[in-house]
Amino acid sequence: MIAAIKPAGSNTRGLLAYLYGPGRHDEHLDPHLVAGFAMLGMPDPGRNQDATLTQLGHHLDAPVRLRNSEFGKPITDHVWHCPVRAAPEDRRLSDSEWGEIAQRIVHAADIAPDGDDLACRWIAVRHADDHIHILATTVREDGRRPKLHGSGIRVGNECRQIEKDYGLRRLKKGDRTAERRPTQAEMHKAERLGWEQTSRQWLQDRIRAAIPHATSAEELLAYLEADDILVKPRRGPSGDLLGYAVGRPGDLNKDAEQIYHPGGKIAPDLTLPKLKARLETTAPEEHPTARRNRPTTPWHQATEALDTLYTDVADDTHAQAHITALGDLLQATAQKAPTRLRAELRSASQAFARSQRSRTRADHQAAHALRTATRDIAGAATGPDGSALAALTAALVWAVILAARWHEAKGHSHQADAAGRAIQHLQSAADAALTPALTELETRCPKEETRHILADDVRTAVPEHAERILTDPAWPALATVLADAEAGGHQPHQLLKEATARRELGTARQPARVLIARIQHTSRNPVLNLRAEAARLRSTMALPPSGHWGQKPQHTTAPTPPAAQRRRHR
Repeated sequence: MIAAIKPAGSNTRGLLAYLYGPGRHDEHLDPHLVAGFAMLGMPDPGRNQDATLTQLGHHLDAPVRLRNSEFGKPITDHVWHCPVRAAPEDRRLSDSEWGEIAQRIVHAADIAPDGDDLACRWIAVRHADDHIHILATTVREDGRRPKLHGSGIRVGNECRQIEKDYGLRRLKKGDRTAERRPTQAEMHKAERLGWEQTSRQWLQDRIRAAIPHATSAEELLAYLEADDILVKPRRGPSGDLLGYAVGRPGDLNKDAEQIYHPGGKIAPDLTLPKLKARLETTAPEEHPTARRNRPTTPWHQATEALDTLYTDVADDTHAQAHITALGDLLQATAQKAPTRLRAELRSASQAFARSQRSRTRADHQAAHALRTATRDIAGAATGPDGSALAALTAALVWAVILAARWHEAKGHSHQADAAGRAIQHLQSAADAALTPALTELETRCPKEETRHILADDVRTAVPEHAERILTDPAWPALATVLADAEAGGHQPHQLLKEATARRELGTARQPARVLIARIQHTSRNPVLNLRAEAARLRSTMALPPSGHWGQKPQHTTAPTPPAAQRRRHR
């Protein structure tokens, strides 16, 4: 059950005309009262042909007129409107049940607390099977105004209890992190202008798409302006940015003036302070060895950053920071991925947006590496090659699974659900990214004897998942990847152990596919030649006092030979 409190209005008679009228598409049937502050003697135009809407409006507005006559400044925001709707699959509620529900709603909102004879005047009108409208005038009989601050939370909590008491569909509690739903006026305006999205939805998508490209709030606003978004910054006397609002070209009010929306009214995480904290992080000091070992492409860099993404850390502020940065990485990947994958990746990004914000504060400095990888992808001139794209999408699937588990463990039900929806889109994208490579790998499948040896490696490295891997249709392609890695000096059983350590396979639909993407990433560089490395080290060492080089290093280990050579050793 959803109770959606509307912005305060000023025209009681006008709202009554809508509630008792035919509706915009003749959808209103048999409008009538089911509850009110004093049903005895209440004029009901739906049941009494002599009653009029003007009479009913006059009856509801009486305390407002009295207060306005006593005080100089009239009240103009006195109309409280709250539609209450049941889920489509819920049973049909009777008029008496809807009346009881209405009384509980106005009690929770502090419109009419139980037993308060001086409460606000209100009515509940039913004109459809699945919902009612509650209308109240927010001046009490004693002339005071009700305490409506926080009423949305209180009403939402009461709806959760009503669902339980009446056996209705159970929804999750709100946590004040959801974006505002489009209003009827916004939706009708978008329909009238031929827009697929309302202005706030359209602006939210554009801001989120710009975030991966910016390192500060100023850069973000400049990027939006370059994308033909109308930007109205608010600055202090020193020129410092204090706030901002954005507008959609062509979105005008009745006076033909441009409409601007503050970032916080578009989504809770798009306020200026939150954007600054998210974007303006500083790079930690980096060891020279880390710079030398950094992946050469932003796609591999992002996959490596995801490998270090631990959302089960004890510090929740770090976990939330990584999840927020993960959403930005999804956005950047969707922008740069091949056309055939963009629709699924964009859908995943949009679904995951709710997971990026929770009641847990984020320490964005902790996710600097992931954010750097995101900006590098956003600024990349070219897209990824096939194996890099497959590795990154597979890593994104696992990272979002971890995010969903963390949110679920913390009781963030809305965020966990959002991550679950994103996983479905990401899995489709990951499958599509890997499919071309599978065809090529299967054409180079090793001989049967080599596959048997590699199968033994699988049974040794991951015995608990070996049968699922070996019966996976993608096993021949995985055998090719393992053979290629071994030819490059890697040890297949070690690669398998490392891959399963980073991504457990129990929840994987197709474990061989998961391992292909992971092992192609970790084995993309050949194993270091030990003799060549020893020679390099000697060349950088200072000569001993005698002027002679030291003894030639003794190698105690050697790379495991390829499977073909291992047969001869058996």
